[in-house]
Amino acid sequence: MMQNRILTPRHIVRVVVVFVILTVITQLWYYGPPHILSQLDKGKAAEAVIGSHPIDYLIHEAKKTQKELLAKRTHDLGTTAEAYRKRRGRHPPPGFDKWFEYAKAHNAVIVEDFFDQIYHDLTPFGGLPAKQIRQHAKQLPFKISIRNKEMLEFQDDKNWMPIWHDMVKEIKDFLPDLDMPMNVMDEPRLIAPWEDINKYVQKEHESRTIVPTHNVIKELSPLDVDKDEGEKVEIEFISQGAYWDTARVACAPDSPSRSVPAATNFTGSPPYCKGEPGEQCSPDASIWLSYKGYVSNWTAVKDPCLQPELRETHGSFIEPLSQSTTRSLVPLFGGSKLPMNNDILIPPAMYWAKESLYATGDTHGAGWEQKQSRLAWRGGATGGKHHKDNFSRFQRLRFIALMNGTQVRQAQLAAEAESPSFKLQPYQDYLGTAGQHMDLGAWLDKIADVGFTDLLCSIKHEDKDDRSCPYLDPYFQLVKGIPLEKMYDFKYLPDIDGNSFSGRYLTFLRSASLPIKATVYSEWHDSRLVPWAHFVPMHNSFVDIYGILKYFIGSTKITAKGKLVTENGHDKEAKELALAGQDWANKVLRSEDMLIYVMRLLLEFARICDDKRDSLGFVGDLA
Repeated sequence: MMQNRILTPRHIVRVVVVFVILTVITQLWYYGPPHILSQLDKGKAAEAVIGSHPIDYLIHEAKKTQKELLAKRTHDLGTTAEAYRKRRGRHPPPGFDKWFEYAKAHNAVIVEDFFDQIYHDLTPFGGLPAKQIRQHAKQLPFKISIRNKEMLEFQDDKNWMPIWHDMVKEIKDFLPDLDMPMNVMDEPRLIAPWEDINKYVQKEHESRTIVPTHNVIKELSPLDVDKDEGEKVEIEFISQGAYWDTARVACAPDSPSRSVPAATNFTGSPPYCKGEPGEQCSPDASIWLSYKGYVSNWTAVKDPCLQPELRETHGSFIEPLSQSTTRSLVPLFGGSKLPMNNDILIPPAMYWAKESLYATGDTHGAGWEQKQSRLAWRGGATGGKHHKDNFSRFQRLRFIALMNGTQVRQAQLAAEAESPSFKLQPYQDYLGTAGQHMDLGAWLDKIADVGFTDLLCSIKHEDKDDRSCPYLDPYFQLVKGIPLEKMYDFKYLPDIDGNSFSGRYLTFLRSASLPIKATVYSEWHDSRLVPWAHFVPMHNSFVDIYGILKYFIGSTKITAKGKLVTENGHDKEAKELALAGQDWANKVLRSEDMLIYVMRLLLEFARICDDKRDSLGFVGDLA
């Protein structure tokens, strides 16, 4: 238990940081971020059942949030259009009636909140001239184009382009003429300064109005309105320098990260924020963004603008695999992005592909009772360019080290309780960790089956079959892979960012196992998922992972016969959460739901590219 303390300078620093964080979150909410279980402290957090575990309370509140979300479901065109006007402040776009018919014909769960990500992404573009957006869309490479309900041939089949092309082709008959530039890189590419985005957002808000029905224009202008394309616009892309310094300009001026420069020393274990004066991190961020040590604000916990320590604990900011970023706001569609990026999200190509590395069809493993009550992870040591001077800070390397009983035992014996990739957190400072008196190493040996199948070493060997890595070999040993369908024979499936988002997340959600998710990336479906109702959220530092596993699996003890067993777990709650997540994914994350989302997105994008956009709309339900 933590002791009562008098107010110290450390506490004062924490109070100031909390105030700043809440201020920034308020600003972020200004232009409609995705719906999410955000703050559980509504003045009544203390009313949780006495003696219950914090996760019990988080699950309870998540169920309430999910129930409130479903209460907004609409079933007919009139109420759906009404919900749109109430939430968006204008009429739906032309083609909205056909979109609704398509959604109903495919048994979609229609909740207006599900589409919040679209408006989060497109709102800033409403502050730009429509012609400028059209010209950029036409001039950017790697684009999908539609004319007269037909798909134009694209010139380059690089990476995911054919898959996205096939996805849009499914709904081409419902779409107007448009050009849709695609980001074919792993990493997102747009980071406009916060001041520019704030200006564009304010301008877009000022343009919102419910136009009288007799003044509404019901059809989009033809795309050949720009017979003279004008001069080709040169868009500058940055490929050098610290990505953190490129990214933090998109943070609000008073956010914790805006004034913190990129780190230059990545040796040693990641820093532990203690809240001391002068520290360039958010003190105990996992505490401030949590309920008694467990994530309660999923939106904020993914936001690098609120956690400057991510600049030296996540590969995307340490040394990304590739970098090509522009500060210009141009239309570019992609599968994932950081909260500060301005890319327009669509379902990732690997989610749509029928034959991808992460496609397992209808295979979901054994029934819950037949699954192993253990955690399993396999994959490559991706996340960016790691080498001998920075590897200890990469997220996947840190997670695997934290799950390795041998490394944890060695850390427990070390003077500073640390290994190259992590420092064991003081139990008195973090309420969610496993018990002080439990042998963590033996416990992890029993409950975790994790390891790398490829170290992706930065040192190239003449022998292509040589998979050794001098700077990683002392700490990590390659393990045999597990086919994805066999992963479902384990109850707990952690999911950690790689070079960008993790492509296995959707298949984990569709499985009957329980996903444990840590990420800094946003995806198209974020507005549809409620943490602690459909998956288990985890902090990117992983300080809560022991507490999460201790709650669900239990702690270990040695029986009279000398056998190591687990006890005091919450298997029933884990099963309920896993099956609820699977059921929900099968209702709102289907291939049909991806098409419904993309159709809605492109109807809105076409309107925002039209010079008459402020008068365009659907009012058929009001006739």
